[in-house]
Amino acid sequence: MARIGPVAVGAIAFVTACAPAEPPVRATTDEEPAVALVSAASAAMVTSAMVTSAMVTSADTRLGELIENTPGSVVAGERLNIELLRRFYARHGFAPVWTNRQSQAESLINAVSRAGDHGLAPELFHADVLRSPATVPALDRELLLSNALLSYADALARGAMPVERRKDDQVLAPEPIDVAAVLDAALGSSDPAAVIEALAPATPTYRALRQALQDLRAGTAVRGKTETTRLRALEVNLERERWLPRRLPPDRVWVNVADGQLVLYRDDQPVFSTRVIVGQDDSRNQSPEFQVSIEGLWFNPPWNIPSDIATQEILPKASRDPNYLARRNMVMLPDGGLQQAAGANSGLGQLMFYMNNRFDVYLHDTPSKHLFSRDDRRISHGCIRVEESRKLAALLMQQPVDAIDQAIAAGTTTWGALPKPVPVFVVYETAFADVDGKLQFRADIYGRDAEIWQSLDPKRRERRMVAERAAPDQRQR
Repeated sequence: MARIGPVAVGAIAFVTACAPAEPPVRATTDEEPAVALVSAASAAMVTSAMVTSAMVTSADTRLGELIENTPGSVVAGERLNIELLRRFYARHGFAPVWTNRQSQAESLINAVSRAGDHGLAPELFHADVLRSPATVPALDRELLLSNALLSYADALARGAMPVERRKDDQVLAPEPIDVAAVLDAALGSSDPAAVIEALAPATPTYRALRQALQDLRAGTAVRGKTETTRLRALEVNLERERWLPRRLPPDRVWVNVADGQLVLYRDDQPVFSTRVIVGQDDSRNQSPEFQVSIEGLWFNPPWNIPSDIATQEILPKASRDPNYLARRNMVMLPDGGLQQAAGANSGLGQLMFYMNNRFDVYLHDTPSKHLFSRDDRRISHGCIRVEESRKLAALLMQQPVDAIDQAIAAGTTTWGALPKPVPVFVVYETAFADVDGKLQFRADIYGRDAEIWQSLDPKRRERRMVAERAAPDQRQR
């Protein structure tokens, strides 16, 4: 909390330090054009006669050149998001934006100084430079301010670690947002900071995490290792919330892999919950994070065994035991695939909730009901086994459980379409608000928190970005 005050002071310094003490004069072609953020008092001194059209044209040209030709996308030692800057300044003809917008700049930089309230370090958005702006040439200051605001808006809108920087089994993402257009809207607003802050989620979990973060920093929690661990969990899971749609579907299935629980919501209210079995700890079998829709149910489904499971686990056993496949009702298909016949002992149980996705991960029943009594339920190959699958099926089909039982009892493989598809979110939340609004913490079973924390820590993030530029093909697995 101590770092917020100096940044706010630096915000004002950043604006006023950009104001020339005398009418701007361009001495040589090598000097920076005298355009920058100016204070209200200085702006009053600069008359229209002093700012010639030639100087404005020169500034516009130089600004465009800086955006397009900055070596390594770095200004004053700070890395820039050239694509965001290009989109923003294209809306302004590549002319300086902040010259006559002191009040908007102060409001927006003060918002950036409070980034810690969202679990984001202000240093991710050039806070150090904003504290000492006089050391930076005028047009560089212009770009750094815009980049800070655009990057902050982007972090609130879709996360400081957006989907293109994550591993390919973590693909949750909110709706696309044009943050350049949002910053433009902020410029014309009576409360520019509120326009940017509105990009953040407003979910119960996000609010609970922010409040807990505020309480922790205010000293209401025990100091020491426990505090540090909780602080990181809060910041990491605030980031995960930013990966979600801003308006969650009111009817949805929510599976928290770290919690081992499934919750069904109707009209944004929890109406049913049950335990689940999730993927194993090794990276190959972990349950991914994604959103898809449940379209229907397969009653008494056969199991088309994934090729990697067949090759690595089942066929080696079958080669040592000629009766292995027969005992498990498995047959080789004409295309070379391996299938287990439908039945009470099928790996999918007697119900499969069909949700088309590239991970081939589904919700399904299981014959091994005793496994749900375990504390450690990370034993699948990535799919989600549902303890009370018949009750969930009845709720999704909007039918009594008896109707589900009858369809299963028929013994044949049949399809039942849901009245309407229901979105399902498979998430990994190690800190979250439960159905009663109480903040809960869970163990980081897959060790995913550390990677997100690196993206939130300014120094570690820079080291990671350098490593990724050196080996871009290793960014995703």
